Amino acid sequence: MRTLKATFTIFAIVTMQVCLQTIPCAIAQSQKEAAFQLNLAAPIEKWDEAIPLGNGMSGGLLWGKGNKINLSLDRGDLWDLRTHPGFMTPDFNYETVCRMAIAGQTDSLNKKYARVSDFPTKLPGCRLVITLPEGMNSKSFHLNMKSGLGTINFGEKQVECFFSSVKQLAMVKIPGSITDVQLVANPAVSKLGNAPAHIEKDKNSIWLIQDASQNFQYVFYIQKTKFKDYTLLTITSATNKETDNALALASTLAQKGSETGYDRLLKEHENWWARFWAKSSISVPDTMVQQHYNLVQYFYGAASRKGAPPMPLQGVWTADAGSLPPWHGDYHHDLNTQLTYWAYLTSNRFEEGESFLDFMWSLKPEHEQYARKFYNTSGFIVPGVMAFDGKPMGAWYQYSLSPTMGAWVAQSFYWHWRYTMNPQFLKERAYPYCTGIAEALVGLMKQDKNGKLKLPLSSSPEIHNNFQQAWLKPNSNFDLSLIRWIFGANMEMAKALKLEKEANRWQDLLAKMDDLAIKGDAGPLLVSPGESLTESHRHFSHLMAIHPLGILNIDGTEKDRTIINASLEQIDSLKSKFWCGYSFSWMACMRARVGQADRALEDLDNYMDCTSRNGFHLNGPQTRNELSDYNNMHAFTLEGNFAASQAVHEMVLQSWGNCLRIFPAIPEKWKEVSFQHLRAEGGFVVDAERRGGKTVRIVIAATVDQLLRLKNPFGQQEIESNLKLEKKGDDVFCRMNKGQILKLSIKKVRLSIPL
Repeated sequence: MRTLKATFTIFAIVTMQVCLQTIPCAIAQSQKEAAFQLNLAAPIEKWDEAIPLGNGMSGGLLWGKGNKINLSLDRGDLWDLRTHPGFMTPDFNYETVCRMAIAGQTDSLNKKYARVSDFPTKLPGCRLVITLPEGMNSKSFHLNMKSGLGTINFGEKQVECFFSSVKQLAMVKIPGSITDVQLVANPAVSKLGNAPAHIEKDKNSIWLIQDASQNFQYVFYIQKTKFKDYTLLTITSATNKETDNALALASTLAQKGSETGYDRLLKEHENWWARFWAKSSISVPDTMVQQHYNLVQYFYGAASRKGAPPMPLQGVWTADAGSLPPWHGDYHHDLNTQLTYWAYLTSNRFEEGESFLDFMWSLKPEHEQYARKFYNTSGFIVPGVMAFDGKPMGAWYQYSLSPTMGAWVAQSFYWHWRYTMNPQFLKERAYPYCTGIAEALVGLMKQDKNGKLKLPLSSSPEIHNNFQQAWLKPNSNFDLSLIRWIFGANMEMAKALKLEKEANRWQDLLAKMDDLAIKGDAGPLLVSPGESLTESHRHFSHLMAIHPLGILNIDGTEKDRTIINASLEQIDSLKSKFWCGYSFSWMACMRARVGQADRALEDLDNYMDCTSRNGFHLNGPQTRNELSDYNNMHAFTLEGNFAASQAVHEMVLQSWGNCLRIFPAIPEKWKEVSFQHLRAEGGFVVDAERRGGKTVRIVIAATVDQLLRLKNPFGQQEIESNLKLEKKGDDVFCRMNKGQILKLSIKKVRLSIPL
């Protein structure tokens, strides 16, 4: 009887424990789902606060007030590609730039060649305006990131909208009837000298035809279908670069979409998003950071797709403000494209990232020609400020014409190889791209009296803006870091391809480069030889060696660590007076890279104040005046968003230097952190879990034969492993074959408790 009573007592205790555990689990699951929701109160009266929707090629911004619904429509391939007037002048080339800059004639250079021009430019699309019956007033707007579905709540009724991930169309489902549907042309297109858009309608359709420069034409088409309980709008678009008759193609796509039906297309669309989210996930105990991380990953699915144009400054959400987009919506290679495509690697979204790689590879012939004609060198050079066709767009010549920008672009190719370890990609894309960029730089440099290679001109984005003093003493640390990095990367790739002669050549070239310029014997890093950073600055160009290049890192010498610390202390002393939004998220990455976890979170929190209420990065703080003089800036660009996402990656997983570091920069207050299916250099796929501030479980899968080197994240705790390990100091090694899975966990303590 005593035994039976004990059994019942234990059963009751266990049952109570299970119940108590179930409640917080349910709450945690609810919080997890909430982090995939973007909920905005109505009205939304500005396009840059709208619900962002898209499928890589096309995008839409859902906003409005009362019974009016606005859907700003865009496509990634809408461009005015007329050549910038400055580049049509026969005597304008790199020799001219060098001659005038060295002679102190930058003002004359700018006046003669840097003419203000409205083109090339990304073109905005148009606006769909839907009027609902009187009495219907929007109460709130919602985005379900997991399904890519936007909704507007009207009380008992709701409007739904999605941009199909499997078809080039979008759909809006509206309960009951609608009063009116209009398409409104963006006046900025006409201001470029184009004829006003031609808008027509019939009983069930309305369409806009826009003729632009160079015989370019695009069409937006809306088909209305009335059902018993709802009205369906099917939205399509086409250009005359796809077909001889863009209107016919758009109307055919709309008809097929309507025939397929809303429910079927929505289901296919939701299935695509389910596969997208299954690729990886991260869980952190910070609601704001978690939601923003999810939102930015959603941006990859909505705005970047293999086979579609990669994201320029605003992706598929070009400003709907009646004017040309900020900075002409270009491909800015002095940090914007690079930061935008930082975060796809660790989050295992290779197809989304390949949009950028495929695009830049397709432009290789254009950039080879650019190197020959403008720079008179072999290899190829990427314009620092680039149009959709790969041609230069002008702007500040110190940066738009800097030949080292291509080396930063080349890092994307190198990283893709390091994360996939795909030998075919290495041989056919990564090594040829990186060597082509490096050959152009070798062709431009000359040896000084000490035998060191120097560029004829040097700069450091965006130090001294576009004044004469922006031409720095060669080589600036920005240029030097990139050249040293690409020579080293080429040496590594040549060795992997067993090209020993080429590897030796890159090693010899690397030896002809100066060491990084530092102040005194132990730093900080200088902007260029003899010039220190003296004021707050938005672009950390002189710190490239620390992040993202990693050639100066905390695993180096004691002197390296001293230089890193001195450089970041200098940044602290100069404060953030002239930082933009992306400055905070980039600095969060840098802080995490060097293990300053709490400082990384602080910078990430400050970055969050530089976003609109829909999460768009607006380049300046929106509420806190003390952060930066760019307070209330409203120029929307995407790179700050993606750098913030990468900052989270740097906190939870780093893999530079042939070593995995799991939870390397976790803030003190983040006790519960986990992630699934994140990718690491070396071709590894990693899951990990942290509870109560301690790492408790790690699962590492090898996608290729590889030696794993893991920085021990378990501390002094004894661990269990399913594979043989070798320990050397703080490192754990495991020889893994393709398909093998290593499971590590804290060794369980088995207690025997008598009843």
